[in-house]
Amino acid sequence: MLENGHYWRNRELRQHVRVVDGYDAPTLVLKNSTYLNVYTKQWLQANIWIYNDRIVYVGDKLPERMESSTVVDCKGNFLVPGYMEPHAHPFQLYNPEVLATHAAKFGTTTLINDSLMWHFLLDKKKAFTLLDEFSKLPVSMYWWARYDSQTALQEEEALFNTEEVLSWIAHPSVIQGGELTSWPSLLTGDDRLLYWIQETKRHGKPVEGHFPGASEKTLTKMKLLGVSADHESMTGEEVIRRLQLGYHVGLRYSSIRPDLPELIEEILAENLKAYDNLTMTTDGSTPGFYENGLMNVCIDIAIKKGIPVEDAYRMASYNVARHYNLEDQLGSIAPGRVAHINILEAKDNPHPVSVLAKGQWIVKEGKVQEPTSEIDWKKFGIDELTFNWDLQEKDLQFSLPIGLDMVNDVIIKPYAIETDITLEKLPVTNNDAFLLLLDRNGEWRVNTTLRGFTNKLGAIVSSYSTTGDIVLVGKNKPDIHLAWKRMKEIGGGIVLVHEGEVLFEIPLKLGGIMYNGSMNELIEKEKQLKAYVKEFGYAFNDPIYSILFLSSTHLPYIRITQQGIIDVKKKEVLFPATMT
Repeated sequence: MLENGHYWRNRELRQHVRVVDGYDAPTLVLKNSTYLNVYTKQWLQANIWIYNDRIVYVGDKLPERMESSTVVDCKGNFLVPGYMEPHAHPFQLYNPEVLATHAAKFGTTTLINDSLMWHFLLDKKKAFTLLDEFSKLPVSMYWWARYDSQTALQEEEALFNTEEVLSWIAHPSVIQGGELTSWPSLLTGDDRLLYWIQETKRHGKPVEGHFPGASEKTLTKMKLLGVSADHESMTGEEVIRRLQLGYHVGLRYSSIRPDLPELIEEILAENLKAYDNLTMTTDGSTPGFYENGLMNVCIDIAIKKGIPVEDAYRMASYNVARHYNLEDQLGSIAPGRVAHINILEAKDNPHPVSVLAKGQWIVKEGKVQEPTSEIDWKKFGIDELTFNWDLQEKDLQFSLPIGLDMVNDVIIKPYAIETDITLEKLPVTNNDAFLLLLDRNGEWRVNTTLRGFTNKLGAIVSSYSTTGDIVLVGKNKPDIHLAWKRMKEIGGGIVLVHEGEVLFEIPLKLGGIMYNGSMNELIEKEKQLKAYVKEFGYAFNDPIYSILFLSSTHLPYIRITQQGIIDVKKKEVLFPATMT
């Protein structure tokens, strides 16, 4: 991507015009195409000319010069714009490059990504260089400007200050602000946050909210303060309320909240006819949820639930592009757009047989064209974790009276600890387990208990967490020590130990957060992890998110953070972290 979000230099634009004038040949011609025109909602006949990564002509004519062109006859197929994921969290064990490569195989050729983990792993200069590297991928990769850490850090100001935030807002690969998890502070008078939001809008970029269960009054206030969109609707009524207030609304289908089918049923029951301000999102699902793709799955659900076919495709392409002010580049099959095109067997079958991304074949007639990796992670210092300190016996001393009680995958309430937590091993007759959050540099720790994650597992240790700090859960202190030791040996990751035996591990060699391998490999490993933890008493559906959100203060009611045990609603530190 070049300055100000434009892809092509003037000389390239002149070259594209020369192709249309017949002086040069296009690189690819898709002839006899039946394509969806998202502007008229019609399926039209056309020949589509592509020069390198850009669509240069859509119409009846064939090029005057075709001697160097690849020509593909699309008779009998149906062409739609490449799909767009408007709200990706690309760090759920996978790394952003692997997610993009996997998504493209199923037709999702644009992702708008959370940037939160870059704040924890990289300084700003390296992060911006990395964003430039991502712009070289066939998949179009865009990012958010985060306003807060989504947890309680010991040094929040070092990462999220005006200079830092405004730099992110101004970056050409950054196309929105948010998501706004810190909205309660905005309502209580945080003028610095309001300034950041207004600067985002001044740059012509929307602001994404995060308003689960918000009242009409709260939604109205947030609209007045500059928020553009929200993806947290949990009922059809909430969707329609947001639309009526002028929000752009994302319908969620994720591993935690697979709400899309029910949301569509409910908005159709309310006789909603206008879909222009609706999109769909998988909202950073864990790997196994993506086994069959991303937006292709959402479109399939939308069509089968009764959304008009043309609108279903627009919800995953043009509507996204228009919302993010990318309409001139993405979201349609039209002259001047990036050549993201999916070729389908039928109008109502959104699972493509061929995929073009920036004019390159990602899938051709059902055969995946395996890409080479573009991102040199070591160049950015994202490598295996190393530790110059060790877990000590004193680190496993537990005495707090309050623990964390899991209500579901991600909601946690406080509870009074009644079991004896001074023991080496907690009894299997209850669901209490030791819980320890350790600074990755060994400078502080928070000790409590977690109820509901396991009733018998010796230990699970994870360097994957909200902030990259180390989470240790288990019934048995010697097993916790062994899991810690093994996690160190593999350079970061998730390790399960029981009765002195390492049962399972997922190495996360990219900063202790991300897997450095294929999505298919990771999907199988996640399946194994789920099977193990359920065998040991995990009663919910998504252990990865349970671990991730232990520190996430945008969720109720109590969290374990760098500062200590936090009462989220009162914004109080109940028990501070212990410095080591």
